[in-house]
Amino acid sequence: MELKKIGDVKFVKGGVCAAKGFKANGVQCGLAHAGASVTKKKNDLALIVADKECTAAAVYTTNKVKGAPILVTKEHIKNGKAKAVIVNSVNANTCNADGVEKAEKMCQLAASALGISEQDVIVASTGVIGQPLPIEPIEKGIKPLVEGLTYDGNSRAVEAIMTTDTQVKEVAVEFPMGGKTCTMGGMLKGSGMIHPNMATTLTFITTDADISAELLQRALSDVVKVTLNRVSVDGDTSTNDMVCVLAAGTAENKPVTKEDADYGAFVNALYNVLMNLARMMARDGEGATKLIECSCTGADTEAVAETVAKSVITSSLFKAAMFGEDANWGRILCAVGYADADFDINKVDVQIGSKQGRIDVCKNGAGVEFSEDEAKKILQEEVINISISIGDGAGAATCWGCDLTYDYVKINGDYRS
Repeated sequence: MELKKIGDVKFVKGGVCAAKGFKANGVQCGLAHAGASVTKKKNDLALIVADKECTAAAVYTTNKVKGAPILVTKEHIKNGKAKAVIVNSVNANTCNADGVEKAEKMCQLAASALGISEQDVIVASTGVIGQPLPIEPIEKGIKPLVEGLTYDGNSRAVEAIMTTDTQVKEVAVEFPMGGKTCTMGGMLKGSGMIHPNMATTLTFITTDADISAELLQRALSDVVKVTLNRVSVDGDTSTNDMVCVLAAGTAENKPVTKEDADYGAFVNALYNVLMNLARMMARDGEGATKLIECSCTGADTEAVAETVAKSVITSSLFKAAMFGEDANWGRILCAVGYADADFDINKVDVQIGSKQGRIDVCKNGAGVEFSEDEAKKILQEEVINISISIGDGAGAATCWGCDLTYDYVKINGDYRS
């Protein structure tokens, strides 16, 4: 799947290690689902470390049930500073009586091995909810995890955060800011339990840009709303969602301390990273075969456009039709119609498209003749575009989803095994 570029950025390799001054590593420490007969032979413990203390910001799940790592991380970055991230997969460390104790222990282990304060460590976990996190494998894994840190260790780290993910999700960009070339990179896990309430993910962003903690938090909070919060796979919102950003300032740009052109450049870079990670997450939805990009234009406000686009990408009937490559446009109009927003349904136009072309399927709220063969050809592609116009307003929004397949049920029917 091709990356999409907005504005003055250049895609580069390296993920969370692309920015100057960041090391990473991932190891297989031996965590396993309860009852699993064979430990999955993939990395399950990751570490990201900056050469110097960074400004830090984070956004968390809106679920009332929150994983213990979120509670600990919130306390640790109250001062807007951090230097390292430790994260495990397999076990979410959520709904456990000793959850906070285990999350703090992970920070202590990392801090001791790195020679830093545990308050400078961000901690995250993903995996099965409600099972105690065994700390012993993590204790044994810390030494090789730290010893293996390298400035090109991003691929080992991103493997360690994957659960039901089938595709690696990382992206990095270079961008001009403050008279210097700055770099920003990120990695993401997320495949199921994905819905637009701080979409279900663990996402880690690193940058060598110099920006104040206040503006870093503002940028992250704003960009998450138009990227990760516009993704849906299955309507479920996780307990452990977290996006964090570490900014090291090693690019030696003029520090960003106000909302000026440099701040705009930073926000655009962050948008490019998170937007592409969001698209990767939607494409790798559990069992998915297609990425669906639904754009709504002509709305009175951006909020109305977002509501309409989200309504379409979350429709199970529409998602199933996309899996069957069936141009059943009535399911699109149905989802548009029950969106919680005000607009004139008689002004709704719908197009379906892909790199094979575009066709109109609905005009002014009613169907139009089109070639089923041409529509089938369009829907056979990996990336499907649904374009909806609901009037002549300036409001517009794009949301991302995926098709609904037989494999979604298979994956979630035996998730713990």
